[in-house]
Amino acid sequence: MKKMMTLLLIAGLALTAFKPATEGYKVGDTAADFKLKNVDGKTISLANYTSAKGYIVVFTCNHCPYAQAYEKRIMELDKMYAGKGYPVIAISPNDPVALPEDSYPNMQKRAAERKYTFPYLLDETQDISHTYGVKATPHVFVLQKTASGNVVQYIGAIDDDTENANPNHTNYVQNAVNALLAGNKPAITSTKAIGCSIKWKKGA
Repeated sequence: MKKMMTLLLIAGLALTAFKPATEGYKVGDTAADFKLKNVDGKTISLANYTSAKGYIVVFTCNHCPYAQAYEKRIMELDKMYAGKGYPVIAISPNDPVALPEDSYPNMQKRAAERKYTFPYLLDETQDISHTYGVKATPHVFVLQKTASGNVVQYIGAIDDDTENANPNHTNYVQNAVNALLAGNKPAITSTKAIGCSIKWKKGA
């Protein structure tokens, strides 16, 4: 499995047009809201979730083997925390022209087949992905809703086990959300997102 993931990652990197990384958000920043098209055709923004305490914003996609490996864990996060006020908001950041597997129709197909319980949004202009400073898929930003806006409290990986093979792995996102629900700050606020690089539009 590890060898296959390595080969797939190399293949993915070969197809990726690299772009100088934008700085993006840091922990403590206030994240701006957005309006993006969901797989059901509706436009979604964070403001739609009036009763939310925060959000688990996950940049992910169809094609990436890392995103695929984390798919069930992303679904589990929504099941665990949506009812507690921290829903998952998934966003696909890639250029669908360069990666047809990440096209809107294929996003719709995957969301239906996997029975996603969360929105799966297309960042068609990639403006939101640039604003957040997304580096890979998957890449998570845990936001806490406050009186002054949606404050970034954690940025990085879902956990420290890309292959989901270690029962003692550290669940970064779960730990961060649990801390926030308990009225505390996360002990770990930033980790490196491990996954496939973003496929930016040419000239973007």
